[in-house]
Amino acid sequence: MTELAIRQEINSSAERVVRRFGDRVVLDHLDLTIAHEELVVLLGPSGCGKSTLLRLLAGLDRPDGGRIEVPTRRAVVFQADRLLPWQRVLRNVSLGLRGPDAINRARQALAEVGLDDREDAWPKQLSGGEAQRVALARALVSEPELVLLDEPFAALDAITRLRMHDLVRELRRKHHAAMLLVTHDVDEAIALADRIVVMSDGRIGTSHDVALSATDREASTAREQLRAALLADLGLALKH
Repeated sequence: MTELAIRQEINSSAERVVRRFGDRVVLDHLDLTIAHEELVVLLGPSGCGKSTLLRLLAGLDRPDGGRIEVPTRRAVVFQADRLLPWQRVLRNVSLGLRGPDAINRARQALAEVGLDDREDAWPKQLSGGEAQRVALARALVSEPELVLLDEPFAALDAITRLRMHDLVRELRRKHHAAMLLVTHDVDEAIALADRIVVMSDGRIGTSHDVALSATDREASTAREQLRAALLADLGLALKH
């Protein structure tokens, strides 16, 4: 399938979106599209409007101008796991599900993230990585067409983050959902993205398609060239 054909299969879009907070314009006629099954990473420094855009796509906020088009079935994973502390893990995942198979679907989702043995645990008994895996299970159990991830791994240690990256790749293969991952971590963006877009002055400044193999994403000349380009987009000098 050609790149043009892929781009035409749009899952979600923001067209000339404006969002203001008082006199401050955070999003200034921003345009973004996400194709079906595409993982787009939204990169930028803290405070540039990444999370604001994600909240608009999630339906948690409304724009002051422009148009948002997203699937009805969508889910959000935040930096904080947002599990209900008074409900056990299985109940946290099954909340909102309908039908006689709700519990079985929740159990299957927990098995997909490797936590089928923790269904009776309380959230306070989980490690940070386990809690975020439950949050992923809860997001994917309803088979959303769009998953929005707002820096979900930022509070995790380096080893756990790498394991979560592997898990996201595996879940993508199983669920075929489009994803938008918000981060300020260049290396995380390169590790996961089909396409990386960089925010600048309330708009999408640059866009980079990432056509690297799994091995090249870890270490290659092409990876270092992409990393240097992204750092330049962010106004950061490459450190040797």
